[in-house]
Amino acid sequence: MREKKPIYVIGHRNPDTDSICAAISYANLKKSLGEEVVAARAGKVNKETQFALNYFGTDSPQLLVDVYPRVSDIMEQCHTMLGEHDNLRKLGKVMRETGLKSIPVVRNERDLAGIVTVSDLAKRYFDDLGMQSFSNTKITVRDILSVIDGDVIVDGDEDKLVNGDVRIAAGSLRMIESIIQKNDVVLVGDRVSPTLRACLEREIACLIVTGNGHIPTEIIEEAQNHKTMILVTPYDTYTGARLINQCVPVSRIMQKDVASFKPTDMLSDIKGIMEKKKFRSYPVVENSKVVGMISSDKLMVPERTRLILVDHNERTQAVEGIEEARILEIIDHHRLGGLQTGEPIFTRQDRVGCTNTIVADLYFQHNVAIPPKIAGLMLSAIISDTVLFKSPTCTSHDREIADSLARIAGVEINTYGMELLKAGSDVGNMSAMEIVKNDMKEFQIGDRKVIVSQTSVMDSSDVLKRKDELLENMREVCSREKYDMCLVMITDILEEATSLLFVGEPKTLIGEAFKKTAADNILYLPGVMSRKKQIIPQLTEAAKKYTAN
Repeated sequence: MREKKPIYVIGHRNPDTDSICAAISYANLKKSLGEEVVAARAGKVNKETQFALNYFGTDSPQLLVDVYPRVSDIMEQCHTMLGEHDNLRKLGKVMRETGLKSIPVVRNERDLAGIVTVSDLAKRYFDDLGMQSFSNTKITVRDILSVIDGDVIVDGDEDKLVNGDVRIAAGSLRMIESIIQKNDVVLVGDRVSPTLRACLEREIACLIVTGNGHIPTEIIEEAQNHKTMILVTPYDTYTGARLINQCVPVSRIMQKDVASFKPTDMLSDIKGIMEKKKFRSYPVVENSKVVGMISSDKLMVPERTRLILVDHNERTQAVEGIEEARILEIIDHHRLGGLQTGEPIFTRQDRVGCTNTIVADLYFQHNVAIPPKIAGLMLSAIISDTVLFKSPTCTSHDREIADSLARIAGVEINTYGMELLKAGSDVGNMSAMEIVKNDMKEFQIGDRKVIVSQTSVMDSSDVLKRKDELLENMREVCSREKYDMCLVMITDILEEATSLLFVGEPKTLIGEAFKKTAADNILYLPGVMSRKKQIIPQLTEAAKKYTAN
């Protein structure tokens, strides 16, 4: 059986400290309440967040590049396989016992060689209603012996290849002499010595006596002289003949040109192949080894990835493939951004400075003790999102929760807070593109796609010396990713001000939003530290006026 996928708690793309820490802290709460959840992230961990993770000895959440349905989502574990040298009798037995209609054929344990289906077996049966010919089949006497449940009466080379046909010795001696040829496999139910002797004289590969019949001593001696093996089977002649037909290896009937998939293949990419091939089942291969099977029936209703979103609620900020996922909950402190769900969900949103403030409230609400490490991460997120309580988004409740978390974590807020912010403000080794994309979020402002990133520093002068380089990279992002505008906030923590770089059109939107001349590509905005409260609302209102005009 396929293991049920976990529920992922995940923040927005280009995650900040609040996004990562909210995923970890809320996942820990859900686990404490008995739910199977996994903390995840939709992008790279930044320096500030990594500092917090290292400080409190916590691993980074699992990376989810996207949540598009993949082969692994509908794959069943493959516990039944056949070797390419296994015979048709074993194939039939396995199909009867398991009810499987398709079975992968492997070599070297799990390397895919082909696939055999019940249709292949049926076709073989109808094609071989006559007696079997072993020409070019590489069938040995040992192979025949294995399917007829026989015993050896006269020994010989069991690994000798059989190149003749399967014959039944019936009728007159003249008929037997005219039909049976050298190297044939002969079944005989008549144990009269002349009949048996006539068969041996034809230099056959082996003689099979059906019905566990008695074989005269003189015939045994003559077979030894001819170096011809004699086998005896408990089955009647007809059954024995049909069983011999089943000693052929499955490699003779399997389909070698097999469509196979990898666990990571997206279902949207393989759908066309399935519709063209029209097979019932397909093998799943990883590192050349068969790891599972998928049914075309399952492609119609794949299990959707279940998500709990934290620190965002807009589709443009969510992990790739969000439209294919099933959203269960949203925990956030931003504006409502238009995500739609197919069913009612639990949401918790509040006008606070940080998502982790809400998560801490939920711990207290459910009377779940907060581990010191988790308290430290939630405190880090509050410090980061409120810029050590200097941001206009900060509320008295954020400060109260931060004080409580600091006591649990055993840290002094201001000392630790400055260390955290310094770690995040070190942009000396960051490329211009990394600064442009740092903590980037996408917004729909009116009918325009706008991206706004933010980098907080202790001294903005060094970063602003790279203004031309930053603007060049911003234009590249707009052109390559089809955005109307790109804004980069360089927020000076000590000055409590933001230098806003912008490219794209219309520039008048920026001028209208901040009541400043937008002739250049940079504005100095004293007192502005919050994208959520001091940038996006202003742009949204300006877009309304711009559209009205």
